[in-house]
Amino acid sequence: MNDACDISQRPEKPEGNPSPEEIRGILENCRTVAVVGLSNKPNRDSYRVALYLADHGYKVIPVNPALEEKGWEGIKAYNTIAQVPGEVDIIDLFRRADSIGELAADILAKKPRVVWLQLGIVNNPVAAILRKAGITVVQDKCIKIEHNALIGG
Repeated sequence: MNDACDISQRPEKPEGNPSPEEIRGILENCRTVAVVGLSNKPNRDSYRVALYLADHGYKVIPVNPALEEKGWEGIKAYNTIAQVPGEVDIIDLFRRADSIGELAADILAKKPRVVWLQLGIVNNPVAAILRKAGITVVQDKCIKIEHNALIGG
């Protein structure tokens, strides 16, 4: 039985998250967001978050092999982080915590200012590696919720 109150189902506690003031600065100063795991299904969180970001002036870059040919909302999609051209301020991850390590090499090569692991996603070992490379890491927080709370929707 899956019990929502069962604490064993919760992610580990994130280590080293930025303060609310630092997150506000990230959201005010970082304008290009590659959304990894972006879905073209409007009922999915990744779709709603990306649409919110686009509606609030962010350049959204879809990263999902399933979208590569058709794109997302008229925007070209990419198969991998490595294929995204140019600089990216934030890489926003909608992936399982145990798959984040597979993306680390591409993330390190892309050198974003921030890697954002969405609500419920925590991978402290990979976050530590990214931080050592000078990348700010936000874990277990929804970028849409944080934007709405700190800047306004």
